[in-house]
Amino acid sequence: MKTIYERLEEYGNSDYYGFHMPGHKRNMDIPGHVAASRIDITEIDGFDDLHHAEGALKEAQERAASLYGSECSRFLVNGSTVGILSSILGSTNKGDKILVARNCHKSVYHAIYMNELRPVYVWPGFDEETQLSAQISPEDVREALGREPQIRAVVVVSPTYDGVVSDVAGIAAAAHEKGVPLIVDEAHGAHFGFHPYFPENSNRKGADIVIHSVHKTLPALTQSALLHMNGSRASRERVEMYLHMLQSSSPSYVLMAGIDVCMDMLERRREELFGPYVERLKRAREELSSLERLRLLDIEGAEPSKIILSAAGAGMTGKELYEIFLHKYHLQMEMYSGISVTAMTSVGDTEEGFVRLKRAAAEIDTELGGRGAEAKDRLKKARMARGMFHLPRAPIRYISSHMERVCRGAGARRNMPWRESIGRVSLEYAYLYPPGIPLIVPGEEITEEAAKLLDWYKEAGYRIEGLRRQGQIEVWADGKDILYHG
Repeated sequence: MKTIYERLEEYGNSDYYGFHMPGHKRNMDIPGHVAASRIDITEIDGFDDLHHAEGALKEAQERAASLYGSECSRFLVNGSTVGILSSILGSTNKGDKILVARNCHKSVYHAIYMNELRPVYVWPGFDEETQLSAQISPEDVREALGREPQIRAVVVVSPTYDGVVSDVAGIAAAAHEKGVPLIVDEAHGAHFGFHPYFPENSNRKGADIVIHSVHKTLPALTQSALLHMNGSRASRERVEMYLHMLQSSSPSYVLMAGIDVCMDMLERRREELFGPYVERLKRAREELSSLERLRLLDIEGAEPSKIILSAAGAGMTGKELYEIFLHKYHLQMEMYSGISVTAMTSVGDTEEGFVRLKRAAAEIDTELGGRGAEAKDRLKKARMARGMFHLPRAPIRYISSHMERVCRGAGARRNMPWRESIGRVSLEYAYLYPPGIPLIVPGEEITEEAAKLLDWYKEAGYRIEGLRRQGQIEVWADGKDILYHG
């Protein structure tokens, strides 16, 4: 049996090219990526302590804050997840209400569960043409805060997994009118602010806490992330307390060194890195936009680093297109959705990589033109699926971790097929990963729309995660009476 290392080494020596995270793209020309064992240490003399940074790590974090325009930055070695958890737990008390964009990552819902928070959801728009979630409206945030004066924090994701950027400045203004902090999951926007082709980062738009996954869109190792804090609305002391609790007490110096090398590159080699990358990206987007059957998706407010190709015009699902790129052309995409695939790009991408992507897309586009009746049948199927990929809106019930334990102890949980669960209250998650945005969260009433969506994904070959049993979902079996209507 091969070890994981042997499998990784074999893959690393193959011709597979990654249009996915991490942003270094296994490009060994980027300095700082050396044999891990040579620099893998613990908190020895002269190398500081992340949990009590006073020397080298303190200086490194201050440099990151300066680069991103924040008042205070912290290295994260457990990914953006630990930053999101710490930010929400540190900004709320048990049982508080929190305003959450419904398209947030699952870690936001985990924080809600951990602190027994009562979520109030604000919904993103939905673009019917591209089948992608759109922006969060500042007006919707303002309205929700006015309707629910007990809200203690606001959480939004910008950019989304698809690259859609919301009006963070407007959302921050709405939150600050009520004196509550804005937490922005900007995990996919660590490259923002370093070239005019991309938006500015949320620290410069008024956000109180911003989380960046350095590894997603910059040359850094997986799990490398940053948490930034600004102003006094969010308690830095409490956020840092949770960071101490939730991050490893033995943080990886390999990861921290990688973050610092990345910051050094941004400080000293910004133009050298971003200039060629932006030109390659612009050319790729221009050429891909001329395809006849595959379509380069553009949506209002989207930043350009994500290349999203729709297969609907060819009568294909995103999964089918994804597999053609992977098996025929050895191009590993970041993800597929109902009708599209996503290629993540970064400064780590090479000219060769972009050329391979453009050639493969052009060949696929040409070959699809000869499918005749088969293509028409596929197109009909794809059109029937249109409109099914937005998040279902459902009544919300509050389920605390205490109530979850009561349900378990009382035997009040029941597994049911999706179709039979309509109208029941879910006690578990259902999501596709990636992107990790729940289609259903505990406490939501399961709608007919949600059940249909789960059925479609299953029939199309997608795996629904978060469920203990495939094809079934765990629900509250004894009605809704004891659940808090939040």
